[in-house]
Amino acid sequence: MYAAVDLGSNSFRLHIGKHDGDAIRVLKSVRDPIRLAAGLDANGNLSEAAMQSALACLRNFRAMLAGYELDAVRVVATSAMRVARNGAIFLPLAEQAIGLPIEIISGEEEGRLIYMGVANSLAVPGERRLVLDIGGGSTELILGRGQDIERVESFSIGTVKQSLSFFVGGRVDAPSFEAAILSARSHFEDAAPPYHPQFWKSAYGSSGTIRTIADIIAKNALGDGALSAASLDALKRRFIEFGHVANIDMPGLKADRAGTIVGGLAILIALVRELDIEVITPIEAGLRMGVMWDLYLRSTKRDRREQSVQGYLEKFHVDEGRARRVAENAVAMFNQLKPSSDALAKCLRWSGLLHEVGMAVSQTGYHKHAAYIVENADLPGFTTREQRIMSKLIMAQKGNLRKISDALAEPDFAKAVLALRLAILFMHARIEADISELRLRMKSRIELDIKRDWVAHHPTVSFWMEKEQEMWDEVGVDFSIRATA
Repeated sequence: MYAAVDLGSNSFRLHIGKHDGDAIRVLKSVRDPIRLAAGLDANGNLSEAAMQSALACLRNFRAMLAGYELDAVRVVATSAMRVARNGAIFLPLAEQAIGLPIEIISGEEEGRLIYMGVANSLAVPGERRLVLDIGGGSTELILGRGQDIERVESFSIGTVKQSLSFFVGGRVDAPSFEAAILSARSHFEDAAPPYHPQFWKSAYGSSGTIRTIADIIAKNALGDGALSAASLDALKRRFIEFGHVANIDMPGLKADRAGTIVGGLAILIALVRELDIEVITPIEAGLRMGVMWDLYLRSTKRDRREQSVQGYLEKFHVDEGRARRVAENAVAMFNQLKPSSDALAKCLRWSGLLHEVGMAVSQTGYHKHAAYIVENADLPGFTTREQRIMSKLIMAQKGNLRKISDALAEPDFAKAVLALRLAILFMHARIEADISELRLRMKSRIELDIKRDWVAHHPTVSFWMEKEQEMWDEVGVDFSIRATA
C-alpha cells in the first residue's frame, strides 16, 4: 500500500491506495480545506493562524497513516510552500507534525506527477492529450502521448489569488469576472501555441476545481451539460446573478468552496478561450494518484530519477566511464564509513554521475558550474531538496571545504563529501584497483589505510593526498594516512 499527501495551496489532501493489477485502487481519501495560500500576508509570509491550522491537520494525517501498513509514503508541497517567505521556519514544524519529510516540488514536477496520475488512469495507450490542472496557487498545462510527457509548464496563477484579487469582499459581478478572465489570459497567451488543439486529441481536467465546476454544470443542467465554453459562460452568468459568494447555493458546490471556485472558473474560461478548447473531460486522477504511481514505479526499479540523470549525461556529453567509476567508488567508500542511514547514498551516487556536467560550460571552475546546473535544472523525478543536496556535494568535490563548512557538521553528509572527493581523486590518479582493499574511517578524525603499491604505481597520489589533508585541516578535521603492504 502507498500513501500520498498533497499539501496544496487551497486544501491538504491524503490518499491511501493499493496497487491492484493495472491500477491503483484508492482505499481512503481525506480533504481538509486549509486555505494555506489565503494565509499569505502582504509580505508573502504565512500567518500564524494558517500555520497552526496546517499543523493541526498534519497531526491528524499522521494518526490516520499510523493505522495502515504502508510500503511507502510521500508528502509533497506545492505553490504556497514554494513562495512562502517564512517557509524555512514552517517546514521543520510541519515535518515534525506529520512525522515525515516534506518535499517542496517545482511546478514542472507537479505537472509531471499530475500527468502520471492521469495517464495511468486512462486505458487509452498512445492517445495524444492535453491535461489541465488548476490549483490554489498555480495552474499546470501538460501535453503528452500515452505515458510520455512531451511538454509541461506551470503558471503562477491559482484559484485563491484570483478570487481574492478580483472578487473583492466576495462580490461577484460581470466587470469583476471579465477582469479576472482577462488577467488569466495574459498569463497563458505567450505559452499557448504549443497547446492548441492540432497537437492533441482529447483534453482532460484533473484538479478538484475542474471536477467541481463540471459537477455544478451537470447537476444544474447548464449550457450543454459538458465542460464547454457555452456551459462555462452559463455558470458564470449564474454566479453573477447570486451577486456574492456567500449567496451561492447550487447542487454540486460545497459551501466552503464557493469563495475560491469563482477564481477557478475565471481561469478555466481563460484557458478555454486562449487555447480554443471545445470540451474538457474531468477525470478523478491527478497529483496524489501520480505520487502513488511514482512510489510504485520506484519499488519496481523504474525510477524516473535514473532516467533524468542518464538524460543529462547524454545532454552534456559526459564521459560515462569516468562518471560511473566515480559514482560506484564513492558509494563503496561511503558504505565503508558506516553512515547512520542510507538516506544520502542515492544522492551521492547521482552526484558522482553528474559531477562533470559543468565541463560543458567551462573546464575552469567546472564544479561550480555543475553545482549550479544540478540545483537549478529541470530534473524530472527529483525534489528541490534532493537537488540542493546533490548541488552541495558536487560543489564540495574539489577545492577548499570552507564553502560548505556548516554542512559538514552533519556526520553523514561529511562522510558523503569525503567519499566523493576520494573517488574523484583516485579517478584522476588513474587508480583502478579494488576499493575494498583500502580501509577508511571517519569519526572525530579521518583515518585512511592505502596500499603502498598504489602510491608506487601512481606517483601523483602522494601529491593529491597531501592537498586533501590540508583541505580537511582547514575545517578542523585531522586526516591521517598510512601506507600498508
